[in-house]
Amino acid sequence: QVQLVESGGGLVQAGGSLRLSCAASGRTFSSYVMAWFRQAPGKEREFVAGLRWSGGWTYYADSVKGRFTISKDNARNTVYLQMNSLKPEDTAVYYCAAAASRVAVTTPGYDYWGQGTQVTVSS
Repeated sequence: QVQLVESGGGLVQAGGSLRLSCAASGRTFSSYVMAWFRQAPGKEREFVAGLRWSGGWTYYADSVKGRFTISKDNARNTVYLQMNSLKPEDTAVYYCAAAASRVAVTTPGYDYWGQGTQVTVSS
């Protein structure tokens, strides 16, 4: 059974940094696409960043490009989201997601989801 467990959220001041982690377990993820989404109160869940575990594809939403970096650690089966220069509008619950096949930037493209971790950026 696939499990995605996020950690690293918290409260930070505007301009600060956080690193989110997503520990993946339950199968071999070498062919998977991994992504981070976020959902703010009253808004739809939106794509933030994604990568193909085997390489060759990394993609960012325009709103985070240049500030956020997605990466992975093969040995730890963990995906990270380094978030720098945080803004109050980055406040949301951040979710890790995994897709078994093709790359995607919308929620229906993902098969597995974590429980989410709250990120709050104060002004």
